[in-house]
Amino acid sequence: MEINLMELWHEMGLPVRTVVIVLTLQAIGCITVTIDRLIVLYQSRKRAQMFAEIAGPGMQSANYPEVLQNISDVPSSHLTSFLDVGIRNFLTRRQAGDEAERAAELTRRALERKGDAISRDLNRGMNVLASTGSTAPFVGLLGTVLGIINAFKLIAADGSGGIGTIGSAIGEALVVTGYGLMVAIPAVLLFNMLSSMIAKYEAGLLNAGSELIDQLETMEAAGAQPAVTNSMVAPAPQAPVHQPVEAQQPVEAAAGGAEPGSYAQPLPRPAPVPATAVPATAAVPAGTAPAAPPVPVRRRWSTR
Repeated sequence: MEINLMELWHEMGLPVRTVVIVLTLQAIGCITVTIDRLIVLYQSRKRAQMFAEIAGPGMQSANYPEVLQNISDVPSSHLTSFLDVGIRNFLTRRQAGDEAERAAELTRRALERKGDAISRDLNRGMNVLASTGSTAPFVGLLGTVLGIINAFKLIAADGSGGIGTIGSAIGEALVVTGYGLMVAIPAVLLFNMLSSMIAKYEAGLLNAGSELIDQLETMEAAGAQPAVTNSMVAPAPQAPVHQPVEAQQPVEAAAGGAEPGSYAQPLPRPAPVPATAVPATAAVPAGTAPAAPPVPVRRRWSTR
């Protein structure tokens, strides 16, 4: 038995044609998303492998300036953007004066946020596959119901229910059901395949981030300090240094000395003047009790 699709199309009613058009658009969307995701995953893996070959020695030796330079030299990928965020965030926090433990924890949080953004980018369009796989059979079933309704209309119009009257209507209804299944089954299979590939790629990114955090914590625990250059992070603002008022004493100009108006070390305070010695007492006549020795008077001298 041969099925002429063009003849079925011309015999279909408008509602059934609408169902077929919807299923066709869903199939085209699934094909587009599948091709796009495969290209993205292939390019990301290829660029990640190229970056790993170039930046591997720098990562092992903790030479982060060289790693950042390698990131800017190679084509952009999910792995390079992921590591770039982690390394720059850690060096920025260390430059700002944070401790190694706090800097590593902030770097971990930054990597988690970047990982969520990368996951959203990798899963872009996957909802089309999921929606098609779950709704296409029901859309095809809707076409079947509409085709059977059209068959009953033909029976009512012709007055008889022979196979010649409703055969074409029943046939197009069953064809629409089969078309819905043909769209839904590949969509489900492609969704599962791409989800597995994306999950595997995301696991590799998370492992790379965990290894980076472990390396940063191990390096700080061993006492090594990462090299930081001005081109990597912006310098932290420094608070103005206020000198004591008495240290800012102008020095008078002198031959061979400092220039007038310049500032030098604070002048020494004048030494306190010792108390005046008490004169010795005069001789006491015989038979007279000696007078009590005078109490020395201590004077307080002002240094003002």
